[in-house]
Parts: sequence; C-alpha cells; structure tokens
Amino acid sequence: MALPVAVLGLDPGSRVTGYGVVREASGRAELVAVGTIRTPSDGDMAERLGVIYTRVAEVIREFTPTEAAIESVFVSKNTASALKLGQARGAAMAACAVAGLSVAGYPPTQVKKSLVGVGRAEKEQVAFMVAQILGVKKPDWALDASDALAIAICHLNERRMRRLTETRS
Repeated sequence: MALPVAVLGLDPGSRVTGYGVVREASGRAELVAVGTIRTPSDGDMAERLGVIYTRVAEVIREFTPTEAAIESVFVSKNTASALKLGQARGAAMAACAVAGLSVAGYPPTQVKKSLVGVGRAEKEQVAFMVAQILGVKKPDWALDASDALAIAICHLNERRMRRLTETRS
C-alpha cells in the first residue's frame, strides 16, 4: 500500500506566486492549503525574490509537503517578463531544494491537458476542474492559487501513471 503523498504546487510570478498543497491518500486528492504570495509592488527585484523564497519556505514548514511541482517557464514575446518569471521560479525552487523536496516542472499546456483535456484551456476552465477534483463547492481562491493546485494535481496524476506503467513493465 502506497504511503500518502502531499504535493506543493507552485505557480510562480514576480508579483503574485500561487501555491497549493494537495494530499493524495487511497487514490483521492484532498485540499490541504491554498493561497498566494504577494510581493511589494514598490520593492526591487531582489526584495521580491526574497519574499517569494521566505514565504515558500514558510508554507513548506507549515504544511510539510513531501514533493513539489512547479510550472515551467514558457517562452513569451516579452523577454523581460520571461526573465522575471524565471527568477521568481528560481527563488521558489531554491526554497524547495533547501527543504529537501524534489521538484518536478510541468509546462502550462501539460497541466491544462491533464485536468481539462485541452492544452489551451482557459484559466476559468482549469479552476472549475480543480474545484471538482477537490470537491470544493464555491472556491474563493485566486486564479494564481487555482493554477498552483492544478500543477499539484497534474503531478499526482503523473506519479500515478508512472506507478501503473512501472508495474506493467
């Protein structure tokens, strides 16, 4: 029998980083924690990265996930935005690494396809499916937090698929 696993999902951003912790036991996903990390709008980049690192470390200490999953950086037309996103992702990953968590990365299209069945699904569609999977009637979390939960659920789905294919090999 597999031990319960808790996954910290992270949707990094230099202004808002979404996080969600989802636990799976006996094949069922349940919500443990969800929220956003907001950085000071007037702060410089180093200060923002420090806030992301510190808050992710606090979430890890409080909710003790066993693994982490984070959205991969996607290439955008605005290179400055992609660079800031990469830096925010790095700060979050560093907090996970210092805590001893393995970190898996998933592109947004894979996360959306895993939950909705379509890689180009709208954020609202993803949020709806996250709520359905977790059995939450009226979610009041931000879309960034919903995306983080989706990343955690995607990781749980990938883990389950790997276990199934390994046993058949």
